[in-house]
Parts: sequence; structure tokens; C-alpha cells
Amino acid sequence: MKSFPPEITPEQYLQLITDRFLNEGDPHRAEQQRAYMKYKFEYYGLGAPHWMALAKEFFSTHGMYTSTSLKRFVGLCYDQEYREIQYVSIEMMQRMLPDQNKAWINVLEKTIITNSWWDSVDWIAKLVGMHFKRFPELQHAYALKWIASEDIWLQRVAIIHQLFYKETTDEKLLFEMITHVKDSKEFFLRKACGWALRQHAKLYPDHVIAFLNKHTFSGLTVREAMKHISRHS
Repeated sequence: MKSFPPEITPEQYLQLITDRFLNEGDPHRAEQQRAYMKYKFEYYGLGAPHWMALAKEFFSTHGMYTSTSLKRFVGLCYDQEYREIQYVSIEMMQRMLPDQNKAWINVLEKTIITNSWWDSVDWIAKLVGMHFKRFPELQHAYALKWIASEDIWLQRVAIIHQLFYKETTDEKLLFEMITHVKDSKEFFLRKACGWALRQHAKLYPDHVIAFLNKHTFSGLTVREAMKHISRHS
């Protein structure tokens, strides 16, 4: 999809999306979505294929923002109580990420800690990983900063942002991030550690087994990490 800058303000763009989503939402589905997400967010009742199709239509018709206008749009979307609106802003960020400068990491960081839950954070972790690929000099500084924070969502991103890196994964950094939180009681961190190790084990099972044997991890982390390998691999 070719991108072009919208001729309307971020506020006007958001209003168009809000009106359309409200008109096409399903209240029954919305209640199910609220329950599934433990009533942390409001929903219009749009399934992923539905809101994504509408977002694509808006992007094609009205364009997509970049730079300060995109930052403004994302901020407005994150001020809304409806989760689908926030999803649209993340989708636009993903599409326009190659056009953003190094400082965009600050926008990504803010979205990690705003309206935080696994659905948005895990998606943004992917964007963080993409951004670090473009600006590798940022990776260690931010990963170390986030893992040292008291915010479990920043810590989760520090652990899982390399999930799609495959053979280019910085194993030393990955293991350092996981070691830092290995004694945490937080479910989302234990799960993240196992997920990251399981992904890395697809290419380097012996490295992961050796790492697991070197430390004591929660049962959840070990089970997740070992899903596709055995101790005797």
C-alpha cells in the first residue's frame, strides 16, 4: 500500500474511525471481548479481521501520518477507552515505522507503558525489534534500561523483542535479560522468558539447555522453553 499524508487533522481522522467503528460494532461481541480481557478495556465489538479491513480502508482513502503527526495520532488513540482504536494506531505505526527516525523509540516506549496488557505490548515488542534492526545502537541501552525498571511490561519487551531475529539474536543480551528476572513471580515475565528461550532453541537447542541447567527457573519458564526439545537433545 502506497502511503500519503492525510489532508485532515489527527483529531478529524480519529473521529471518522470512531464513528465507523461505533456504527459497525457488535455489542454482544464487545461484552465477550471485555470479559476475555478481564474488563480492562472497552470494545466496540469488532473482530480482528473486521477492524483490520476497516483500518486498511481508512489508510487507503485518507493516508497515514508520519513524524509528529503520527505521534499526535497515536497519543489521541491511546487516550481513548476503546481497544480497537488503539489497535489501529499500532497498525499505522507498524506500516509507517520505516519512515521514523531514531527518536521514535520514545513513542514506542510510551505505548508500552500506556494501557498496558499482553495484546498491545507483545505487538509493540515486534515494532521495537524492527526499530532496533534499523538503529542497532539503541538495542542494548534500552533493553538494559527496561529490564532494570520496575515495569513488567518494559521488562517483557526487553526479553521478547528479538523473537523474530533468528540467527541474528544477540544471545548474550537475551540470556542477560532472562537472568535478571528469573526469580520474578510475575506470570507475564515467566511466560516471556520461556517463550524467548523456546524461540531461540529452534536454532540453538544446546545453548538453551545449557542455560537452563545453569540457573533455577520457574516451572512455567522451563516448560515453555522445552516444548520442542528434550533434556537429552
